[in-house]
Amino acid sequence: MSAVDRQGGRLSRRRAIGSLAAVGACAAALPPLLAACDNNTPSKPSPTLGRPEASGAWPDRTRLPIPAYQKVGKIDRTVEGSDPIEWPQEIAAPKGAPNILLVMTDDVGFGASEVFGGPIPTPTYARLAQNGLRYNRFHTTALCSPTRAALLTGRNHHVASTGIIMELSTPFPGYHSIMSKSVGSVGEILAGNGYGTAWFGKNHNVPDWLTTPAGPFTLWPSGLGFDYSYCFLGADAHQFRPAIYENNLPVDPYLGREDTYHFDADMADKAIGWMRTQKAVNPDKPFFAYYTPGTAHAPHHAPPEWIAKFKGKFDHGWDRQREMTYEKQKEMGVIPPDAVLNPTPADYKRWDDLSPDMKRVCARQMECYAAALSHCDFQIGRVVDAIDELGELDNTLIIYIQGDNGSSAEDPTGNGLTSEIVVIANDIPDREDFMIENIDQFGGMWFQNHYSHGWAHAMNSPYQWDKKIASHLGGTRTSMVVSWPTRIKDNGGLRPQFTHVTDIVPTILEAAGLPMPASIDGVEQVPLNGASLLPAFDKADAPEHHRTQYFEVIANQGIYHDGWMANTAPKRLPWVGSGPSTKDPFNDYEWQLYNLTEDFTQSKNVADDNPDKLEELRKLFLDEAGRNQVLPLDDRYIERVRPENRPQHNAGRNVYTYFDGVTRITEGMAPNMKNTSYSITGTVTVPPGGGEGIIMTQGGWFGGNALYLLKGKPVYAYAASHYPEHKFKVEAPNALAPGKHDVRVDFAWDGGDPGSGGMATLFVDNAQVAQGRIDKTVPVRVSADETFDIGEDSGTPVNRDYDVPFRFTGELHKVVVELKPA
Repeated sequence: MSAVDRQGGRLSRRRAIGSLAAVGACAAALPPLLAACDNNTPSKPSPTLGRPEASGAWPDRTRLPIPAYQKVGKIDRTVEGSDPIEWPQEIAAPKGAPNILLVMTDDVGFGASEVFGGPIPTPTYARLAQNGLRYNRFHTTALCSPTRAALLTGRNHHVASTGIIMELSTPFPGYHSIMSKSVGSVGEILAGNGYGTAWFGKNHNVPDWLTTPAGPFTLWPSGLGFDYSYCFLGADAHQFRPAIYENNLPVDPYLGREDTYHFDADMADKAIGWMRTQKAVNPDKPFFAYYTPGTAHAPHHAPPEWIAKFKGKFDHGWDRQREMTYEKQKEMGVIPPDAVLNPTPADYKRWDDLSPDMKRVCARQMECYAAALSHCDFQIGRVVDAIDELGELDNTLIIYIQGDNGSSAEDPTGNGLTSEIVVIANDIPDREDFMIENIDQFGGMWFQNHYSHGWAHAMNSPYQWDKKIASHLGGTRTSMVVSWPTRIKDNGGLRPQFTHVTDIVPTILEAAGLPMPASIDGVEQVPLNGASLLPAFDKADAPEHHRTQYFEVIANQGIYHDGWMANTAPKRLPWVGSGPSTKDPFNDYEWQLYNLTEDFTQSKNVADDNPDKLEELRKLFLDEAGRNQVLPLDDRYIERVRPENRPQHNAGRNVYTYFDGVTRITEGMAPNMKNTSYSITGTVTVPPGGGEGIIMTQGGWFGGNALYLLKGKPVYAYAASHYPEHKFKVEAPNALAPGKHDVRVDFAWDGGDPGSGGMATLFVDNAQVAQGRIDKTVPVRVSADETFDIGEDSGTPVNRDYDVPFRFTGELHKVVVELKPA
């Protein structure tokens, strides 16, 4: 990678058909050069998949973009004196190249879906498995953004500079989260070779300081080779009120259908519409749809009728569920007969430790998770049905990955959560009485619920540990199904070869008959890390091609090589976000050794019996770490958010001026009103008859603030969380008269510990009109998905006084936010 490329040098991303510049150059050249253009005769595209055209003949698919080709003869001063000429020939995919649907769900462990012995029905996954292949040794990186970077690029996550999630990136080359141009995406490669490309669902590969509508968009789908996108950019999304971007523009798709909207259904609608348009306009052009729902990451939101389907299905609890899943997995043959069920670590809460009421609450949490995943699978089924209706199913390669990592055990108490951002980020504990009283709110609009770590561990049966623990299979091993009726004949077959998320891009390229390009937009490409799965499509016992793979997330280290796995024992439980860090995680962590050839579930540590093998693999890990930008090893997690570790784009800026219509400003780029004093001033004109609506808001129901007019009265509302005792409001007694006014709130923070309270004072035209205490404020993070908006609110409201978008009905001239010392 060049130094310029590493520092984020920007090169234009030209479209799939290439540039006509080369054509124009030939056509305008002097007569001696015309003959050279005339001799540049194209070769016929290869009809055989997996055998790209020879280098040097048009099209040269090893360097993208591929310019259009035009054979030019004699050009005279007149049309009559010139040779007849054909239109430029634009690049097309190789003949017979399949359509591709790449699906990946979120936070779904190996033991969740019925297809691999779990309790959750996923009929679409089952249907594709029956008409394709199941993979029971498929591996991810153990965390969201890193897996997605590896899936998109075919490179190891640190090579793609994504060794950690976007929100916790650090400046080191393997961790800064700004994917280099030298690791071009599968979208760029396929678009550059004549595919139509689209992205639906979760992104989480754009650094949080680059996720505003102001761009830059180089790491958005449009900058990664996707012609169309309908996605959300962050870690999670409220499924009933998501912050969606259609291409690069923010949209609020739930407006007008608030009572029935769910993003998974909307996303399927968009994918179906896009595919139908592709085939209606150009039936011979293959499509690539990258389809990544936010389900089943928290919040576990599902339509109420789907939740009702699972009523009482999990009353037996997570400990029994783990045993039931293990027994079913053996019966189905997705794990070997001698596979061992790993014991649950002592730190995990046991089902029998819960009170009867909390058993009801935790059972409801699992009902919501199951409903969300099953509903998501149903929507994926609609997309598959639409492909079938188009007559394209036989020649569509469908890769359906069930989980970007193991299920998430990021619940600190074992009781589950009513809001991940409130409890984990802002350290506001849930109250059992609140959870019991509001049990019916789980899965719905007003909770961001997440289940107990006991349920997560059950969903990762039969393995040890969970999401984030890259050293163990509970974090990395999920399941996968591949269907391609034209090519795969071993319907229902099981493939036991070691496979990894980096294998997907090589598989797609070989299936499409395309080479990995040596350069894209003039940038030389880093070699792929994965290996194609096609050799095993025909042979269940095909040799393993992915023989070595390192793992690392948050200094949880592992190395697989030829059936052996050496790995560290985790220092932190999956739900522990911060704590003492280790100076030398490689040497200070305990190392274990497993013979996975004989021990499918990584259950018997044989390090003491094989010290030489352990040292051999530890050395191999360091070699791989050095080659793949894994170093330095860093076991900090939430601590990485500290200012010294993050870009400070607004450092030294205390005054922010906004105008009406400025929306979707993410927290990293918005005024930081946490743990400080500030003022917010809106200059408005109230129309005759009065006006109301949002002047400024940030966040929403689970944390945020808003200055608005309600029936003409100025109001400042604050939510430290969704709990009733954390909702505050200061309201003026009188409505504003028609005309121009300055509406201001001054917040004087008490100082002291983060999250302390303060006094809010409302002013109209510099005259005080109301004052009130805000006893608690947001200490760390306002929201994971809701934003800073002027003149309207998107997502959820701060309180129930209004509903979104609550656009300002008068004239909003400007809003000024001034940050002040505490």
